Amino acid sequence: MYERQAAAPNSDRFASVGTPEGRPGQEGVTVAADDEELWAPFLAFRTEDRRAARLRRHVEEDMKRGGRHVPRRAAALSRDEIVRAAINVADAEGADAISMRRIAREVSAGTMSLYWHVASKEELLDLMIDAVMGEQQAPEPSGDWRADLGTLARNARSTFHQHLWVMDFMVGRPPAGPKALQNLERALGTLDGLGLDKATAMNIVLTVTTYALGAVLREVQEANGDRYLEERFAGVTDQERTEMTREFVAQIRATGRYPHMTALIEAGIDPDAAHTRDARFEFGLDCLLDGIAARLPGLPRQAPTPSG
Repeated sequence: MYERQAAAPNSDRFASVGTPEGRPGQEGVTVAADDEELWAPFLAFRTEDRRAARLRRHVEEDMKRGGRHVPRRAAALSRDEIVRAAINVADAEGADAISMRRIAREVSAGTMSLYWHVASKEELLDLMIDAVMGEQQAPEPSGDWRADLGTLARNARSTFHQHLWVMDFMVGRPPAGPKALQNLERALGTLDGLGLDKATAMNIVLTVTTYALGAVLREVQEANGDRYLEERFAGVTDQERTEMTREFVAQIRATGRYPHMTALIEAGIDPDAAHTRDARFEFGLDCLLDGIAARLPGLPRQAPTPSG
């Protein structure tokens, strides 16, 4: 029983506590009630949480008795409320701060009440990640594939920056829920009518979303680097920092092996400058979309050489 339910959060096992089906999330895409079951089947094989399993058995026993013992607070809770509270905690403190007990405190309920809506911490994390994927909000196809993919990339970048804890799961926890599925469906729909085979269309969408993910990783690295330098240079005057930079430039110039880097530094160009991040993202996105356009059927693979 619970193997199927673990793969499909918000299944009908919670109908007795009055959880609405198909309710729009606070942000992002709206998932139809029929699609709430569309969770990847591999989730059924995740490691069991023994304490969660024990509490779920108590819940199941209550439900078999007709739900006569449903806690009042559990009946008043919604799954969306629990997920949103967990996301807020993760945004403020990181995903390591998530526990069923902690989120129960956030929603002013007992831990047991959460298990009427969410099977375990692992399921809660899946729901949180899928909610964030939904916030990326791939646009409804407008007929302008370039504008739509640009919007998808910008929305993804903005969402990742709002929920940086999600980045920790991108390499080890594949998207597996209905909101991620709907976003992918919309993104693929932006390429309808372009004469692309299915594999190429998928590669294009993955290329755009991978660019957004990589850009955020780079931007987080830059921001962390800025903080690191500020900590190391605490108490150092601007004049002292300028002199240190001048000495460093002199050292690398003396080697004769770094002419481009020397010229870059002497021109006062900071490749990690925070105020240029948006412009750099848009430059890279334009280059990417130009490259995609060059590969679309019926268009030249290279721009024509200007005459004259």
